[in-house]
This record gives sequence, C-alpha cells and structure tokens, in this order.
Amino acid sequence: MHYRQLMRALSPKTWLTLARQEIVPIAIFLGIALPVLAFFEIADEVGEGEARWFDESLLLALRTSDPADPIGPGWFETSVMDITALGGFAVLALVTLLAVGYLLAIKRWGGALMLLAATLGGTAISEGLKMGFNRPRPDLVAHIVETTSMSFPSGHAMLSAVTYLTLGALIARTQDSRQLRGYVLGAAILLTLLIGASRVYLGVHWPTDVLAGWCLGAAWALVCWTAATWLTRDKAPT
Repeated sequence: MHYRQLMRALSPKTWLTLARQEIVPIAIFLGIALPVLAFFEIADEVGEGEARWFDESLLLALRTSDPADPIGPGWFETSVMDITALGGFAVLALVTLLAVGYLLAIKRWGGALMLLAATLGGTAISEGLKMGFNRPRPDLVAHIVETTSMSFPSGHAMLSAVTYLTLGALIARTQDSRQLRGYVLGAAILLTLLIGASRVYLGVHWPTDVLAGWCLGAAWALVCWTAATWLTRDKAPT
C-alpha cells in the first residue's frame, strides 16, 4: 500500500497508540536523565564552592537577626518540625512496611517488590553518596533538630521523594479518574517538597543538599517504576 494511503487508513485511535509508543519512552528518558544531570551539576557546583553564596543567602534569609531563631511564630516552627518527621527513617520505614504488607495481602507482588526495591535502593544510594561527598552540615545557623549523618545529599529529601512518589504512582495506577490520579500524584509531590523545604528552614541542610536529594530521589523513583512496568507489561496490573 502506498505510504499516503496507509497514513489515511490509520484511525485516530491508531494514531494515538502510535504517538504514545513514541512519546512515552522519550518522556521517561527525559524524566530520568534531566534530574540526574541536574544532580551532577549541583554536585559540581558544591564541590567547587560556587554554590556557597546561594546556600548561605537562603539560610540567613530564613533567620531573624539571631542565627538561632528561624523566622515566623513559635507554632510555625513546631509545625515544620512535625512535617520534617514525615521524612525521617522511622516514619518512612513504617509507611513502607505497612504499604508492602497491604500489597502482599491483596497479592500485588509486583507493587510490593517495586516499593521495597525503591526504598532500599534509595537508602543505599543516599548513604553511599553522603559518605562519598562527606559534606559537613551547615555551621552558619543553629540546628533546630538533631542530626548525625553527613549533609549531601539530603536523605530526607531523597528518600521522601522515593517513598511518597512511588506510593503515589502505585495508588494513582488504581484510579480510573484522571482527576483522582492527578490529585494523588500532586499530594505526593507536595509532601515531598514540604519535607525537603523543612530541612532548610530547620538549619540542618544546605539548600543545595535538598535540591540534589529531590533530583536523585525523583529519578530513582521513576527508574524503579519504569522497571516494574516493563517487567509486568504482559501481566495483570500490579
């Protein structure tokens, strides 16, 4: 059949299917590659000390004239401390275990495996990078909460991105409504952003630590989601 005749013979539904087959892989590649490239760019700036002015300016902007006093009323500071706890190891581990238990109970083996791989792999990557970069915590302002590990990248920012974005994707996949899918993913993104921002407000991370954590966490979550989708493409949804 002549090329033009073939093109006319294709239905709008077929065109949409072909477009998705071409566009989706490109979008996934860009969704992984761009955050990873951004992470390496941030790491390079940090390593050369060129991000120091940005980090210091933003940290000081979140303080009153007293470096130990964050801006805002006392109740707001307490609320930020509550939010940052949502990205702590204990909370994320509990959320992950409960979610994995639920997925296993309803026999969604693929989803359970993906969530475990995402969180355990993300933790290993985060801790390995912290030891590799060995960046000290901010010394410019007082720390409002206790910290023990190195600073770059932010574990709270990265692991909350991995955990909540992966959970959001899993939940969104079960929804038929586009509005509900958008709401679930939007809530996961908002929670991730709030947790990362709380680390800067509390003075326990440089802003570039959080930006790097967001980038790497989002990329790793998408890698795991893509791998799980590819492995289960010929099976029932997980």
